[in-house]
Amino acid sequence: MLDLLAAAGGSFDVETATRAYLDTLQGSARAQSDAYFEGGYWLILWGTVVSVLIDWLLLRFRLANAFRNLGERVSKRRWLVTGITGFLYLLAGSLAVLPWSIYADFYREKSYDLLDQSFGAWAGEWAIDLAITLIVAPLIIILVYAVIRRAPRTWWLWATGVIGAFLTVGMILGPVFIAPLFNTYTEMEQGPLREKIEAVAAQYDIPAEHIYVFDQSKQHKRISANVSGLGPTIRISLNDNLLERTSEEEILAVMGHEMGHYKLNHVWWIVGIMLSLFALGLFVTSRIAPWLIARHGQRWGVRDIADPASLPVLAICMAVWMFLMTPATNSLIRWAESHADAFGLDAAREPDGFAKVAMRLSEYRKIEPGPLEEALFFDHPSGATRVRMAMQWKADHVENPQVVVPEAGYLDSE
Repeated sequence: MLDLLAAAGGSFDVETATRAYLDTLQGSARAQSDAYFEGGYWLILWGTVVSVLIDWLLLRFRLANAFRNLGERVSKRRWLVTGITGFLYLLAGSLAVLPWSIYADFYREKSYDLLDQSFGAWAGEWAIDLAITLIVAPLIIILVYAVIRRAPRTWWLWATGVIGAFLTVGMILGPVFIAPLFNTYTEMEQGPLREKIEAVAAQYDIPAEHIYVFDQSKQHKRISANVSGLGPTIRISLNDNLLERTSEEEILAVMGHEMGHYKLNHVWWIVGIMLSLFALGLFVTSRIAPWLIARHGQRWGVRDIADPASLPVLAICMAVWMFLMTPATNSLIRWAESHADAFGLDAAREPDGFAKVAMRLSEYRKIEPGPLEEALFFDHPSGATRVRMAMQWKADHVENPQVVVPEAGYLDSE
């Protein structure tokens, strides 16, 4: 249960109300949350280092050259040579990075009690993801190298268009063909809760013909929901953790937030800006990669940038670029999340439900970072920022608002 207290003198103080929520996370729970999230800062760096190191090894030991030579022995068609080279590169790289993936995505998650899967189940999903990559990514590589050959000066621009096209197709087909490979999706049962979700959607003309529940509890305890797809594949989805671990007011707050992403066209904004950053990275790569190949290409067995054996060179350039752009990408996503938060508060009108959800996310997100820390490393507003936003909304929109003092341990009670 949550206690309701009127603030002194009958007034509602936003900071007092915010503090009442934040102070429920104390001791070892807060220390573990902080340690997990702060450790993720280093994962960004070390993940880039591992990626660059593996690509360098593929060049140093002329494996990319060997992949290209094998392709040329199989066929004289350049697109097929490129496809074979790309397939072998992706397979070798994925296997080489597997120990790091096991540590970062399985062992570390298990050590913080954030993963419920056995290693066998985790490895099975890793294999499915690899299979999808080996089907789709070589097609992208074939097209990218085709434009490199045909437009050697402006290939980076055309390559961005290729990637954008694949992203669009992925957004359309992903909810129908990819997501069900990892989870089972079933229509949400008819009832009062579904009717309330549909009512929120109806206020903003958001399609709600399909509301799915997916069984993410088999993987972890995190709460999650989304509005995904485009055109005929649009659907609202929420995981079973959200239904089982949270109250109705929390569920409505989450759904209002997710509907905000849809109504505010955040998918297109984020894709557009991310593609712009990617295009700039490819432009930089189009200038640096030829210089690297001119200096070291003979040693690596790479002829020029149009040679598919240059794949690791391009990958190194882009890995470093995206690492340097991490604060920019985090800020972009955080901007969208903050606007969806504001939309969700207006749509669901559940400020305390929203605050409770923000606190639940502290299981794996540091709740109170410093301003610079939040700007650099958070791709969502911090829990403190979100609770404060909810309490400010409450002060501005609720008649005679009350300060909610959550009981100790409520985060683990549902």
